[in-house]
Amino acid sequence: MISVKTFQFNPFQTNTFILIDDSKECAIIDAACENDQEKRQLKDFIEKEGLNPVRSLFTHCHVDHTLGSSFVEQTWGLAPEVHASGKFFWEMSKEFASVFNVSYDTPFKPEIFLKEGDLIKLGHSELEIFYTPGHADGSICFWCKAQDFVIVGDVLFYGSIGRTDLPTGNLEILSLSIRSKLFTLKDKTIVYCGHGPETSIGFEKLNNPYVGEG
Repeated sequence: MISVKTFQFNPFQTNTFILIDDSKECAIIDAACENDQEKRQLKDFIEKEGLNPVRSLFTHCHVDHTLGSSFVEQTWGLAPEVHASGKFFWEMSKEFASVFNVSYDTPFKPEIFLKEGDLIKLGHSELEIFYTPGHADGSICFWCKAQDFVIVGDVLFYGSIGRTDLPTGNLEILSLSIRSKLFTLKDKTIVYCGHGPETSIGFEKLNNPYVGEG
């Protein structure tokens, strides 16, 4: 059984998720903490709850989602895990950070690569990976079938979708990713987004003005 803890970090208010298995193993998804206060907040929570971080996962490699990657690696020895198609973004991470006036402790450099259909083991629980490009090459989602929730990064938002005007963005591909992967899940599936509040698959199918079927 997984519980989900959400933090909002950095000037972009990016959601960082801690997925906590009842074994006390946890995965950090989109470590976005930028400054010392945010890093301390993340560390203090993990230590207070007696958690054992075992994976550092990223939905995609945009700078606002990866600012805390080196902190997580230095603190818990967890190398970042991403989809290999996001290579452009980690190779350009320093330049993108400069454009958006944020900074890395060290450049973002993934070492472990995930792909469609991979299963992430977390204590007694399991997550499946969907490859969902369109917002950015390398975008992936983490689906917990047993509990009907999915972590989607910037693919889908409450009443909206990820922007497609950044490098490698493509509206047609993003729409296909949402309809062919996410909209095949149960309507009750909870959607944890990269920014803003959670939503559900059923709500977005009925109400989303960009990809909804209602």
